[in-house]
Amino acid sequence: MKDLLKELTAIHGPCGFEDEVAIYIANRLKGKVDSIKIDNAGNLITIKKGHKPGPKIIVAAHMDEVGFIVKKIEKNGLIRFEKLGGHDDRILLSQRVQIKTATGMRTGVIGTISAHMVKFDDPMKVRIHRNLYIDVGASSQQEAKDLGIEIGDSVTWFPHFDLLTETRVSGKAFDDRAGCAILVKALEDLDSADFVGEIIGVFTVQEEVGLRGARTAAHQFDADVALALDTTAVSDTPEEMMDNTLALGDGVGIKVIDFSLIANKKVKNQLVKAANEQDINYQLEVFLGIGTDAGELSVGQSGIPTGVLSIPSRYAHSSIEVIDLNDVEATRQLLVAFIKEMNYAADYRVKLNLEETK
Repeated sequence: MKDLLKELTAIHGPCGFEDEVAIYIANRLKGKVDSIKIDNAGNLITIKKGHKPGPKIIVAAHMDEVGFIVKKIEKNGLIRFEKLGGHDDRILLSQRVQIKTATGMRTGVIGTISAHMVKFDDPMKVRIHRNLYIDVGASSQQEAKDLGIEIGDSVTWFPHFDLLTETRVSGKAFDDRAGCAILVKALEDLDSADFVGEIIGVFTVQEEVGLRGARTAAHQFDADVALALDTTAVSDTPEEMMDNTLALGDGVGIKVIDFSLIANKKVKNQLVKAANEQDINYQLEVFLGIGTDAGELSVGQSGIPTGVLSIPSRYAHSSIEVIDLNDVEATRQLLVAFIKEMNYAADYRVKLNLEETK
């Protein structure tokens, strides 16, 4: 899993530019699933069939990462940019970035003032991203263009994958290449004899700008149940707003509620039951500060009973996200356990017992 995660996070794939991620995953899953296709939105859709007919499950993980897009090249060669996805302007300064051009990757840095200039500035000021710039070393607009940089080029954090301990790693794009890695491994490892029905593995696009890929995918399949795989923000560091309800290393998060979804109660309960039976570490997640593809999956067709498996993460949407590989493995194990016991949609509905009246 570690090597797969390293390879996935190294790929350049911000919102709307997920092509290389899709190609990598498709090549990896060739021969491991029954069908692979790209839909009109750009989602990579894979289907794996069990040994006999049964319920159908959509499992979604988004391929895109937060990034930027080149907006303007100044006369002095500095590059103005817009955001792709949610960023905190406070952490943009001095970061290394990577620009994908028609001629290859170019490295740049988001500029900041020298520490010697702080005495002439407001030290409490946070400059919005539109006042910032990327420095690629060019001294003129023409030189930047000669490097292959054009308006509309995509930008991500510069890739790295650092082992902090044996199980904790830091890097970019764990949101949500970690989810992609888990789904890839599940599709690779599950044999058709292990389950009944169908797994519809959807690697979605443009989640970070409004769950757009999931919105289109949700209406393409008459599924019985759906799960989204995504990272979630832990609250185990010392900042004032942290409440220690989710912690790194404490296991997979089983979603109860976020701003995009109130998880189907029976799906959530089945996940908890499977985790207890398989002795998988888990934590229940109540966090309104996040949304996932599950929000769109749940309203597909006539409604799909939906839940979420969350991978705990620190420093989300930054260049130094941190996850614990034990949590990743717990998420994979619970996904596989759920697939083996998944039910038809009717089993996740409210049961009515209406007596006939005269």
